[in-house]
Amino acid sequence: MATLPTQTVALAGLAPAYTAAAGGGDKCEVGDRNFLHVKNGSGSPITVTLTATAALRGQAVTSPTVSVPASGERMIGPLSADLLQNATDGLCAIGYSSATTVTVASLRI
Repeated sequence: MATLPTQTVALAGLAPAYTAAAGGGDKCEVGDRNFLHVKNGSGSPITVTLTATAALRGQAVTSPTVSVPASGERMIGPLSADLLQNATDGLCAIGYSSATTVTVASLRI
Protein backbone atom coordinates (compact mmCIF):
# COMPACT_ATOMS: atom_id res chain seq x y z
CA MET A 1 0.00 0.00 0.00
CA ALA A 2 1.31 3.37 -1.00
CA THR A 3 0.55 6.49 1.01
CA LEU A 4 -0.84 9.20 -1.27
CA PRO A 5 0.58 12.70 -0.72
CA THR A 6 -2.08 15.20 0.34
CA GLN A 7 -2.25 18.21 -1.98
CA THR A 8 -3.82 21.43 -0.69
CA VAL A 9 -6.09 23.55 -2.88
CA ALA A 10 -5.05 27.21 -2.64
CA LEU A 11 -6.24 30.58 -3.89
CA ALA A 12 -3.30 30.62 -6.30
CA GLY A 13 -4.67 27.40 -7.79
CA LEU A 14 -3.62 23.76 -7.78
CA ALA A 15 -2.78 21.52 -10.72
CA PRO A 16 -3.24 18.21 -8.89
CA ALA A 17 -0.81 15.38 -9.52
CA TYR A 18 -2.41 11.97 -9.94
CA THR A 19 -0.87 8.67 -8.88
CA ALA A 20 -1.57 5.26 -10.37
CA ALA A 21 -3.79 3.32 -7.98
CA ALA A 22 -1.88 0.50 -6.29
CA GLY A 23 -3.19 -3.02 -6.89
CA GLY A 24 -2.97 -3.73 -3.15
CA GLY A 25 -4.71 -0.46 -2.26
CA ASP A 26 -3.53 2.92 -1.02
CA LYS A 27 -3.69 5.03 2.13
CA CYS A 28 -4.32 8.73 2.64
CA GLU A 29 -4.74 11.35 5.33
CA VAL A 30 -8.17 11.88 6.86
CA GLY A 31 -9.96 15.06 7.87
CA ASP A 32 -13.18 16.98 7.35
CA ARG A 33 -11.52 18.95 4.51
CA ASN A 34 -9.86 15.93 2.86
CA PHE A 35 -11.22 14.06 -0.13
CA LEU A 36 -10.16 11.76 -2.96
CA HIS A 37 -10.47 12.34 -6.68
CA VAL A 38 -10.53 9.00 -8.49
CA LYS A 39 -10.30 8.74 -12.29
CA ASN A 40 -11.17 5.48 -14.01
CA GLY A 41 -9.61 5.16 -17.47
CA SER A 42 -10.88 1.64 -18.10
CA GLY A 43 -13.85 0.47 -20.14
CA SER A 44 -15.54 -1.03 -17.06
CA PRO A 45 -16.77 0.50 -13.81
CA ILE A 46 -14.73 -0.02 -10.64
CA THR A 47 -15.60 0.12 -6.96
CA VAL A 48 -13.58 2.14 -4.45
CA THR A 49 -13.85 0.96 -0.84
CA LEU A 50 -12.84 3.10 2.14
CA THR A 51 -12.10 0.91 5.15
CA ALA A 52 -14.31 2.02 8.04
CA THR A 53 -12.72 1.78 11.49
CA ALA A 54 -15.67 3.06 13.51
CA ALA A 55 -18.04 1.10 15.66
CA LEU A 56 -21.49 1.98 16.94
CA ARG A 57 -22.63 0.26 20.13
CA GLY A 58 -19.93 -2.34 19.59
CA GLN A 59 -20.96 -3.11 16.01
CA ALA A 60 -18.57 -2.38 13.15
CA VAL A 61 -19.73 0.26 10.70
CA THR A 62 -19.99 -0.78 7.05
CA SER A 63 -17.13 0.46 4.87
CA PRO A 64 -18.32 3.07 2.34
CA THR A 65 -18.12 2.09 -1.33
CA VAL A 66 -18.28 4.30 -4.39
CA SER A 67 -18.83 3.13 -7.96
CA VAL A 68 -16.68 4.96 -10.52
CA PRO A 69 -18.14 4.51 -14.02
CA ALA A 70 -16.12 3.42 -17.03
CA SER A 71 -14.06 6.37 -18.31
CA GLY A 72 -15.47 8.42 -15.43
CA GLU A 73 -14.36 10.03 -12.21
CA ARG A 74 -15.66 10.66 -8.70
CA MET A 75 -14.87 13.04 -5.86
CA ILE A 76 -15.11 11.11 -2.59
CA GLY A 77 -15.29 12.78 0.81
CA PRO A 78 -15.04 14.30 3.26
CA LEU A 79 -12.84 11.61 4.77
CA SER A 80 -14.01 11.89 8.37
CA ALA A 81 -11.49 10.75 10.98
CA ASP A 82 -14.20 9.34 13.27
CA LEU A 83 -15.26 6.93 10.51
CA LEU A 84 -12.07 6.13 8.59
CA GLN A 85 -8.94 6.79 10.69
CA ASN A 86 -6.87 3.68 11.42
CA ALA A 87 -5.69 3.66 15.05
CA THR A 88 -2.25 2.34 14.11
CA ASP A 89 -1.09 4.79 11.44
CA GLY A 90 -3.80 7.48 11.49
CA LEU A 91 -4.58 6.99 7.80
CA CYS A 92 -7.55 5.78 5.73
CA ALA A 93 -7.12 2.53 3.78
CA ILE A 94 -8.46 2.58 0.21
CA GLY A 95 -9.24 -0.49 -1.89
CA TYR A 96 -10.01 -0.77 -5.59
CA SER A 97 -11.90 -3.58 -7.33
CA SER A 98 -9.43 -3.01 -10.17
CA ALA A 99 -6.46 -0.65 -10.26
CA THR A 100 -5.78 -0.95 -13.99
CA THR A 101 -5.83 2.53 -15.62
CA VAL A 102 -7.08 4.09 -12.36
CA THR A 103 -5.44 7.25 -11.02
CA VAL A 104 -6.10 8.98 -7.73
CA ALA A 105 -5.26 12.20 -5.90
CA SER A 106 -5.63 13.00 -2.20
CA LEU A 107 -6.80 16.61 -1.85
CA ARG A 108 -7.52 19.06 0.98
CA ILE A 109 -9.54 22.24 0.69
